[in-house]
Amino acid sequence: MSRRAHNGAEFDSVKALVESLGLPVKNLSLYARALTHRSFVNEIATTLEDNERLEFLGDAVLDFVVGAWVYQRFPEMAEGELTQLRSALVRTDALAAFARRLDFGPSLRLGRGELGSGGRDRDNILCGAFEAFVGAIYLEQDIQGAIAFIEPLLESTRDQLFAGPDLSDPKSRLQEWSQGQKLGAPSYVLVDKLGPEHSRTFEIEVRINGEPLGRGRGPSKASAEQEAAKIALEKLGVK
Repeated sequence: MSRRAHNGAEFDSVKALVESLGLPVKNLSLYARALTHRSFVNEIATTLEDNERLEFLGDAVLDFVVGAWVYQRFPEMAEGELTQLRSALVRTDALAAFARRLDFGPSLRLGRGELGSGGRDRDNILCGAFEAFVGAIYLEQDIQGAIAFIEPLLESTRDQLFAGPDLSDPKSRLQEWSQGQKLGAPSYVLVDKLGPEHSRTFEIEVRINGEPLGRGRGPSKASAEQEAAKIALEKLGVK
């Protein structure tokens, strides 16, 4: 298959996804970019832009929309519980689950290496695509469009949220502990990026008041931050 034919087939899939979600197709290339992993750009179409800038934007939009949603839906919750709940909803695995539910996998634009290694069902790739897709919706429809897209997914998780014994995650627990000690919020610093472009491993260091407390590695910055926070909690003896 030629590159042109390959790209055309991929765009057909993107259009089908956008239409299945009931979104107006005003700028299909924007949604296509949201579903374009850097491996696709590196291996197939070097002049295109990948989804990482949109992922950055979508991450910020999700933090706001999810934060507002938990604040409004759970008026009885204290700040620490709200932080835990928001963190649970925007974790890599939670956003990847949303992407699977909406069937993002077949529309992902991946390089041959990622396709061959099961990239269409990899949490960090699905999570990044979901965040980028939210960023695209925000640019296309403003914040109200993003809210209309995200909130039904959040509502569908309400029963599941309280099914497990613990909503917390290491980052939320570390932040709660740090603020409880009047030390401010932890900061997460990217120390290193390892491996080829299409298969990165990130190394993140967590610091409180400037003091390094732990380093973590993972296939995404989010997972590396969680690992760093877990190590910091163990070092501090926080349960």
